[in-house]
Amino acid sequence: MTALTSAGPDLPPGPAGTTPRVYGLDLSLTGTGIASSSGWCDVIGAGGITTLPLAERDAAIQHLTNGIVDFIGPDAHLVVIEAPAYSRRGGGAHERAGLWWRVVHRLLAWEVPVVEVLPNLRSAYATGKARAAKTEVVDAVARRWPTWQTAGNDNAADAVALMAMGLDHLGAPLCPMPVKHRDALAKVAWPEAVAV
Repeated sequence: MTALTSAGPDLPPGPAGTTPRVYGLDLSLTGTGIASSSGWCDVIGAGGITTLPLAERDAAIQHLTNGIVDFIGPDAHLVVIEAPAYSRRGGGAHERAGLWWRVVHRLLAWEVPVVEVLPNLRSAYATGKARAAKTEVVDAVARRWPTWQTAGNDNAADAVALMAMGLDHLGAPLCPMPVKHRDALAKVAWPEAVAV
């Protein structure tokens, strides 16, 4: 079994009721970005999953799913997850899809509202540009939301931007955002009822 790796601090969530409990997820086999509205972000992943024999690959994907979902828990108000990039090339697409659906299934089974956001909308919200480079998103997150220490990791930065979108949608933006950036919110199919 491949070991999970975590690249960020293991900080506890903030006091209950201070802000809606919103999480951003940028799923990846080797480096899933997770950001919490309580002020932390982390990266969790496992290397070598795509080369494992089938039964071991299944177990590794399930182990990674559990690690990701355990960060969130059943009491989240909203999880904003990056939609799969269907145009993305490279290995592991099948395994990434399996991870994506397992995570979504577990959250929905807890009745946690989950919304998917296209990568271009996440970029537009963070930078004002739909086709921003990864480094531009990392820089925008570091400037706008410095509490979330991404250490320059683009997966963590994407997760922070997704979480910030969720808070903004719920009427609790982390900071004032330009109208051009906020236009991305109107293009997301938000869940109808989110209890906060």
